[in-house]
Amino acid sequence: MKKRISILGSTGSIGTNTLDVLARHADAFEVFALSAHRQVDLMLEQCVSVKPSFAVMVDPQAAKALEEKIKHTGVPTRVLSGKEALDTIASHPDVDMVMAAIVGAAGLSSCLSAARAGKRLLLANKEALVVGAEVFTSTLKAHGATLLPIDSEHSAIFQSLPDDPSTWSANVAKIILTASGGPFRTLDPNRLKAVTVQEACAHPTWVMGRKISVDSATMMNKALEVIEAHYLFGVKPEQLKVVIHPQSVIHSMVEYVDASVVAQLGTPDMRVPIAYGLSWPKRIASGAKPIDFSSIAPMTFESFDDPLHQRRYPGLQLAWQVLNAPKGSTAVLNAANEIAVAAFLEERIRFDQIHALNVQTLSAFAPSVPQGLEDLLEIDRRARQVASEIIKTLH
Repeated sequence: MKKRISILGSTGSIGTNTLDVLARHADAFEVFALSAHRQVDLMLEQCVSVKPSFAVMVDPQAAKALEEKIKHTGVPTRVLSGKEALDTIASHPDVDMVMAAIVGAAGLSSCLSAARAGKRLLLANKEALVVGAEVFTSTLKAHGATLLPIDSEHSAIFQSLPDDPSTWSANVAKIILTASGGPFRTLDPNRLKAVTVQEACAHPTWVMGRKISVDSATMMNKALEVIEAHYLFGVKPEQLKVVIHPQSVIHSMVEYVDASVVAQLGTPDMRVPIAYGLSWPKRIASGAKPIDFSSIAPMTFESFDDPLHQRRYPGLQLAWQVLNAPKGSTAVLNAANEIAVAAFLEERIRFDQIHALNVQTLSAFAPSVPQGLEDLLEIDRRARQVASEIIKTLH
């Protein structure tokens, strides 16, 4: 039988790449549901193409517009609206797997719903683990859900680890995440104050949304990935390391106790980790081009211990800070960063003030230990409130 999948965030880059991979394997997969925030026209195109049972628009007005347009297509897709509808399509009994590609903390509730329903959860939303932390991992375990990482770095680590997770702690010395360095890898740190939104969104390697592009420019995306790796693979914070690899050919590595290193290489194409998540433990064609080793550029690596890199990317160290802080601190960092990036994209704060806002929010707000989704959402809400108030004091 075909595997049925719900794609949360189908109009984003991960969602569209997932649909591309699925189209190559229509005999094995069937799209059960799609979701988006408010991109009506693209969602309409997707519904006409794959004819899902459900399409969710989080924005109610967008849902009304989609419902009206879809009537004229003859497509039997049922349109739902609101955040609760995301939980519905993530946990629906007819769904085998869920692609979680909603950006930010907004994707947490639906990820938890999929986990409680015991689904195969393909996680492209790193914030679900950053915010959910122990609550999320315990839910996965309690309900027998399968979590597979879709971020290129975490998929690379997963592919480089032994099949048996019970052997990881005894054999793994370090997990090494690679980072491209973003658009400002060689920029004079003194110029960061003058960085524009357009410059911050111009990633040299990957095609991503605006929020993720800014996170890559500040290296906060790598800080979030360090946190995610801690919870995904059960390693101690001190076993996690980041190196800059501008060519983005090696997507991440695992160093073993015998000093050997296993790395996953590939072209910078998100269809590769998506295809692996869909087909694991087997492999299917992704549509990506293989590496041509005869023409590949020399691969280089740079240390974050470089004083200039520490000035360019001060936010990276916050990952280890919050992992060693009281539980709930990772959720505070994520909330502060989402507020900071939004403010930068709206040109209400400077690029360099993103880090300042994150630091000040962490200092100003000490969360209580979260026990469940409501506690996590309250930490997220209060941290956003604190960050928003701090913005008013920045000059």
